[in-house]
Amino acid sequence: MDGPDPIFDVVPMNEKTVTGPLAGMRVLDLSRVLAGPWASQILGDLGATVFKIEQPGAGDDARHWGPPSLDDGTNDAAYFLCCNRNKKSLAIDLAKPQGAELVRRLAASCDIVLENFRVGGLEKYGLDYKSLFTIV
Repeated sequence: MDGPDPIFDVVPMNEKTVTGPLAGMRVLDLSRVLAGPWASQILGDLGATVFKIEQPGAGDDARHWGPPSLDDGTNDAAYFLCCNRNKKSLAIDLAKPQGAELVRRLAASCDIVLENFRVGGLEKYGLDYKSLFTIV
């Protein structure tokens, strides 16, 4: 691929606004629902660049936990918007080999990987701690 990679060479829209003790840190957020998104929200609030991976077509389950929800056609729940602020959302199908490979490439470029799958849930995709540790 020639030129910058749109995912791996992310440049903030306005670098002057990226501040905080974690500015320059990159976080891969594979979490969903509450505890994980809240944790990565705090990392984003502290200046980290957070990449939230969501299921294509459906997104995070919490997108639909309303009311209250946006009245803009998305119906995104206020809860979801609050705990996922300061993140870059990417729709990647982990079950497809291309999607899992993309997540592995992204993980290799991140400082932190955060997930809250059931124990062993990411192993079948090769995205568990043991698998990712070997590429980082």
